[in-house]
Amino acid sequence: MNKKVNIKRKIPATMATQHPDNVSAPFWKENGDPFISTIEEVEEAFRSYRDYMCDEYMWDWEGKHVDEAVVDKLFTTYYTFFRKRQLGKDIFLTFRLPNIWLEKGYRIARAYMAILTSVDFSSALKVASPPVFEVILPMTDKAEKLIYLQKTFAQIAKFKDKAFGEKVKVFNYLRVIPLIEGINELTSSKKILHDYVRLHKKEYKSPPEYLRPFIARSDPALNAGIVSATIAAKIALSEFYKFSEESGVPVFPIIGVGALPFRGGLSPSTVRNFLDEYSGVRTVTIQSALRYDYPVDEARKTVRYLNKMLRTGKPKTFSTSDMKNGKKIISIFSKYYCKTIEEIAGTINNLSEYIPRRRERMLHIGLFGYSRGMGKKRLPRAITFTAALYSLGIPPELIGVGRGIREIVKKGLDRDLKLFYKNFIPDMQMAGNYLNKENLYFLAKTEKVWNDIAEDVKLIEEFIGKELGPTDTRHFIHRNITSNIYFLWKEKKDPKEQIVEAARIRQSLG
Repeated sequence: MNKKVNIKRKIPATMATQHPDNVSAPFWKENGDPFISTIEEVEEAFRSYRDYMCDEYMWDWEGKHVDEAVVDKLFTTYYTFFRKRQLGKDIFLTFRLPNIWLEKGYRIARAYMAILTSVDFSSALKVASPPVFEVILPMTDKAEKLIYLQKTFAQIAKFKDKAFGEKVKVFNYLRVIPLIEGINELTSSKKILHDYVRLHKKEYKSPPEYLRPFIARSDPALNAGIVSATIAAKIALSEFYKFSEESGVPVFPIIGVGALPFRGGLSPSTVRNFLDEYSGVRTVTIQSALRYDYPVDEARKTVRYLNKMLRTGKPKTFSTSDMKNGKKIISIFSKYYCKTIEEIAGTINNLSEYIPRRRERMLHIGLFGYSRGMGKKRLPRAITFTAALYSLGIPPELIGVGRGIREIVKKGLDRDLKLFYKNFIPDMQMAGNYLNKENLYFLAKTEKVWNDIAEDVKLIEEFIGKELGPTDTRHFIHRNITSNIYFLWKEKKDPKEQIVEAARIRQSLG
């Protein structure tokens, strides 16, 4: 556990992101269009700071188009605001870089230059400098990649200074946040952090002042199911704090979460359960659905509460035997989930064509297909995947879970499930409210694999002692709309309007 540490910067609690999980339009868009263009993301960043009181905004270069002049535009358009709340000091802009080992590297040079030229501009304006000094590396699996980014940035900084030297202090040290997305990488994350400190000492003659390791929740759920993703996140949190004790380097973990349970379950109605589940996290993502699919006052109140409470959470570390059992549970649940998802991938891909787009995405290289036991099947991104299944009335939270429960009960691991996943039953009930059993019955008549999901439902109900399905008016309306979606889709008619209608009810696209 971190002892009281003094570092030279404020650690942000809430990070607004560009994850396109919103169904509704932002309140600040006069035309009522929920699609947010690249140009509009500059205003979105400003609104996230001013209207939602988020401490940080993730400027995403990975798999999407991006406005490279973001800092210039923020300063020139909203100069009075940023004079008072200074970028890089009071609030933060953090670039998520492309992973050059999976995505072509030419865009990373543009990101580096955007960071370096922003230093010149902020210095000329006599505001805090550098305004951007920290970046996120997605899909981090090796410490060497973090060091590589730091070294290449320093080379570009040196070249820029030599070619265009301004009379300002050369900024050449970039802080890097490892975004860890694979289940195996999460559960062995302590090694990545120790390796990084060792390499950092070798390169810079000292350890990093602190680390902000970043836990992904959406892609691990997409690849291995909700139970495996939750347990992997909890093991990673434990590993981060053990690393901190062993190395003396303070850690301030980040977790990337959406509003629905499958993608992390952070919403105005679940914020207290969320803080209990992920105690020890210091920064959380405030994604588009939380900002735009809930009333502005409700969303702002949630951000304010998180800004206050996140710094008070006490991390839980697990024993070696607990960790061993946690990994066994991951293996059991992911086995059933992966087998089923591979068989229904065609249905998911087919329906995903009707899920409306909310951002200007480029072709994305995801984790699914690189990982274990998935064969050659490809899937859409996590938000579209989740939206497709919810639109059928088959929440992905339920897939593989019943059969997993049956096996862990036989092996005496159910106590460990409760240890690692405190909100398991509330999450199953919340997702279960959006279950359409009639659609599941119709699907099972066409393909046997859906019978496995029907079995999951029955086994979950037995375990939690409660029937899954709608429990209030909203849920019944959602169920009826998903029936309409199913029949339109089967008749090869466009169900997009109904997909949006259902998403509005659950207050998240996916």
